[in-house]
Amino acid sequence: MTKIKCIEYFRVPPRWLFVKICDEDRNYGWGESTLEGHTEGVEGTLNAMIKRFVGYEAEQVPFDFSQMQVCRARKLGVPIHQLLGGKVRDKVKVYAWIGGHRPCEVETAAKARLAQGFRAVKMNATSDLDWLDSPPALDSAVTRLTTVQALGLDVALDFHGRLHKPMAKQLARLVEPHRPLFIEEPLLSEHPEAILQLSILTTTPVALGERLYNRWDCKAFLAATGSTGASVDILQPDVSHCGGISELRRIAAMAEAYDVGIAPHCPLGPVALAACMQVALCTQNVVIQEMGLGIHYNEEVEGGYDIMNYVKDSGVWEVKDGYVDALRGVGLGIEVDEEEVRRVSRGAEPWLGSGFLGPDGAIREW
Repeated sequence: MTKIKCIEYFRVPPRWLFVKICDEDRNYGWGESTLEGHTEGVEGTLNAMIKRFVGYEAEQVPFDFSQMQVCRARKLGVPIHQLLGGKVRDKVKVYAWIGGHRPCEVETAAKARLAQGFRAVKMNATSDLDWLDSPPALDSAVTRLTTVQALGLDVALDFHGRLHKPMAKQLARLVEPHRPLFIEEPLLSEHPEAILQLSILTTTPVALGERLYNRWDCKAFLAATGSTGASVDILQPDVSHCGGISELRRIAAMAEAYDVGIAPHCPLGPVALAACMQVALCTQNVVIQEMGLGIHYNEEVEGGYDIMNYVKDSGVWEVKDGYVDALRGVGLGIEVDEEEVRRVSRGAEPWLGSGFLGPDGAIREW
């Protein structure tokens, strides 16, 4: 049996962490372990895993390494979705970000997204707010929503967990008549009871999931206490956060039993996006896929790195009338430019998240 020969990780801008596993027969697979703002913590975990798993039989690793799935698919000469049951669709619906941390100039950004081929976008619903803020502070969210919708785009609003219940329930009611695609993280996921209450108050689809790290975290939102069903309409697990391709598939299967859709969180790099695409291609209840193309986080880092970097053929990310075609290459369906990854990773600094302070100096939810 072939053994794992090496596990390497690469810190690359703007804020991503790529991982490569190879075996003694020179088979290899790439993955992405990005946990935004916690690069060094993940690297510490990876250092421990390297000590433990180098030397293991490659086919018997007792963890669901996405990289090993990629390696197996490459050995067989097929894309991963072929190993997971085959395609249920030929292309995947996608959306992109506009507006930045403190949303502004959304009309110009939305027109640019239309020109790129997108038919749906997401933006932060508000800037930072106080726990109980002035009600008119919410009015601009409606203006931005309707301005972008007037261009012919569907619009999702990310509350980003930065609103507390007194403001979140007001904003959900304000935007409801304008029918956003969904509202994301109306409250932090630490508050499943309050999210259930808010979900009952609105007909707008409620989405969350980037801060849920496995299927057990998702249970509270699918079988909500005091409810006959789920407290969310869309789950958004992140393939880099939740344990990889296998765990994302398991979460999707759980969600389907409650008639809940999946819209994987992925404002990340091309490796994570390719993994999400492989799941989307073979999973019936994936409803739309986030793309990090041109997201504000990428623009904050010198060098202009984006999902078009680190892959040999960036044409796989072409958006046509709101969709990206199925990835047809072996493994993840992309070829990582290892030379660029190794070059750029030399001396790359860890990315640290920003934060908000209120006028009183108190920390506000980012």
